[in-house]
Amino acid sequence: MAKPESKKSDVVFASCRSAAAEEQVNNGSVDLTLAGGSHDPVPATPVSTTKPKSAKQGLRENSARRTTESEVFDDGTNTFFWRAHTLTVLFILTCALVYVTLLEETPQDTAYNTKRGIVASILVFLCFGVTQAKDGPFTRPHPAYWRFWLCVTVVYELFLIFILFQTVHDGRQFMKYIDPKLGVPLPERDYGGNCLIYDPGNATDPYHNIWDKMDGFVPAHFLGWYIKTLMIRDWWMCMIISVMFEFLEYSLEHQLPNFSECWWDHWIMDVLVCNGLGIYCGMKTLGWLSMKPYQWQGLWNIPTYKGKIKRIAFQFTPYSWVKFEWKPASNLRRWLAVCGIIFMFLLAELNTFYLKFVLWMPPEHYLVLLRLVFFVNVGGVAMREIYDFMDDPKFHKKLGQQAWLVAAITVTEFLIVVKYDPHTIMLPIPFFVTQCWILGIVLILTWTLWRFFIRDITLRYKETRRRKQEGVGDRERTLGNGSGNTAPSGRSKLNGSSELVKHRKS
Repeated sequence: MAKPESKKSDVVFASCRSAAAEEQVNNGSVDLTLAGGSHDPVPATPVSTTKPKSAKQGLRENSARRTTESEVFDDGTNTFFWRAHTLTVLFILTCALVYVTLLEETPQDTAYNTKRGIVASILVFLCFGVTQAKDGPFTRPHPAYWRFWLCVTVVYELFLIFILFQTVHDGRQFMKYIDPKLGVPLPERDYGGNCLIYDPGNATDPYHNIWDKMDGFVPAHFLGWYIKTLMIRDWWMCMIISVMFEFLEYSLEHQLPNFSECWWDHWIMDVLVCNGLGIYCGMKTLGWLSMKPYQWQGLWNIPTYKGKIKRIAFQFTPYSWVKFEWKPASNLRRWLAVCGIIFMFLLAELNTFYLKFVLWMPPEHYLVLLRLVFFVNVGGVAMREIYDFMDDPKFHKKLGQQAWLVAAITVTEFLIVVKYDPHTIMLPIPFFVTQCWILGIVLILTWTLWRFFIRDITLRYKETRRRKQEGVGDRERTLGNGSGNTAPSGRSKLNGSSELVKHRKS
């Protein structure tokens, strides 16, 4: 009768545990820690079970998880939503091609057929990439979403290469195939002029200069820096990029009139209000994401509608979280990597203004907005891949695919600007601006030499000298101890011999 009693007690204990966790299960999350403080995952329901992992896989996951990475608990539910659906996509694509080939009459318009063929080729490539491309570091809301943007990155880079190999006239006129309104030179808006905050000459509205600057770019600045903060995940790097770009606008306003702004527009509206507020909100969001528990449960394992709605909302949050610790002053490799990231960020920001200048696109055109949306979706993945490659080069032995493509796109856009309008790029920079930049570069190089070469050599020399002094002191102490130990032995021998002599005389 002992065995039935033990089974009964186990059942009672399991039912007590399930009753204690019922409230969290109903809310869409499961308590995965036991009363004793253990972190072993507990299944939410008896139906859902997780596949046991091998020791090799567990060792790899433990070695891959860093101290800045949050711990994730998942019940392992794999539903229809998470499957690849490769055969389904292939069947739908084949049916569409069969319909176009057999049931649809081809129009006799060459331009229309060309556009349609290019769009169809891109769609087929996107279907292949979404189902077959390699997954990146992000999995929410769905891995197919990030595979889609990876394929869009490839298409955009190929489009830039095509534009780069055209003449200036043909490249600008080619934009008419996308939008007939393009291909016409547009004047740039001058944001400078009257910089008085309070204009006494205008009795009806003395603050009209401030209201004139309040356009659609003000919320765009705030939203842009909020998203950039979520990408970079570091307050200092965001502030450096924000301030550096304002210095670039000061330095290049002789090339693009769009950079000509009032001093209060640069430092108050941009740096402090729009950029600063966006960075502040982004850091608050980062703090919430770093403290949020990452416990995932299958949607059909949640009994309440409130829990299901909560689970659907959290599907658009990260699956796990990694806190970025750039540490640029720790070694030369990380310092050069951080400087390269800042440089590429600033170059991508400048490309936004120079591309629409050389390709004759107005600032409010939808292509400019689509480019910004594109970088919002691919920038976060690229930054994560760069950080993984820089922080753990043994596990991540090569640069990620999205980071590689974003770097190639940034360089290609700059080459298009250089080719399409070299006269604007080569306009001489004012002498005092050149002096300021030379002074800044010299200071950065001097600090780099001191921090990673002169200081390290000095510290190594002091350490070597200290070790030599400690070695000499240890040898002296050893010799002193050795001489002190021989004296008693000599006296003992002498005493012993004298006693022997006395014994013989007696």
